[in-house]
Amino acid sequence: MSTAKVAITMEEDLLKQLDSLVKSQVFPNRSKAIQEAVADKLARMNHRRLAQECSKLDKNFEQAMAEEGLNSEIDGWPEY
Repeated sequence: MSTAKVAITMEEDLLKQLDSLVKSQVFPNRSKAIQEAVADKLARMNHRRLAQECSKLDKNFEQAMAEEGLNSEIDGWPEY
């Protein structure tokens, strides 16, 4: 995967905490720590968005559709 350089600005206290994690070898360097933090945040945002969209579904309607689909498939199964 290709990478690109970016410049960021952050609060000094946050940077000190980051450097502490690097010093204690939780992360090999600042870049890796920030990359993992951004990836984790994006994954959580995507998961939350999926959960929000799922909460909009009508549970009874979705259940009925699932059962209707299963019933039509069962009719096509061979007898054993």
